[in-house]
Amino acid sequence: MENASARNMWGNYLNAHLEHAFEHAPSTTFFGDNEIDANTLADLTKKGVKKATSYSLLGLQNRNEKLPKIGDFIVVTNWSGEAQCIVRTTNVKLKPYFSIDTAYAQIEGEGDKSLDYWKKTHWDYYTRELQKFGREPRESMIIICQEFEKVY
Repeated sequence: MENASARNMWGNYLNAHLEHAFEHAPSTTFFGDNEIDANTLADLTKKGVKKATSYSLLGLQNRNEKLPKIGDFIVVTNWSGEAQCIVRTTNVKLKPYFSIDTAYAQIEGEGDKSLDYWKKTHWDYYTRELQKFGREPRESMIIICQEFEKVY
């Protein structure tokens, strides 16, 4: 883990949770693709409001990233890379965009937590994300719905 802030937070977590001492080092990430969103989403995660995140499968494949799996630890940072909290993946489902429902939008905890808000902001995000690869979002695109719990 190259991020000193995340490494320190992970070390502090391990000091209190020796049962995880042999886990792989967690990934380090911020949510969103701009400073305002990243800082807002990190704060929502830290407060325990945001309990899920959603990736497009196509974006993940184009970035050569692995699918998340249950049990993965993640150090969530703000835009500047300062560790804010640690979460652990509790559930991963692949769903078409059109099948995302209100219950999931509420778990993701963004904006007013409505499905309309989720669909608008995520469609805009996927448009920006996929544009880099010469692609466009579709209602049938597969979304990776990753749920997590804050553990530190």
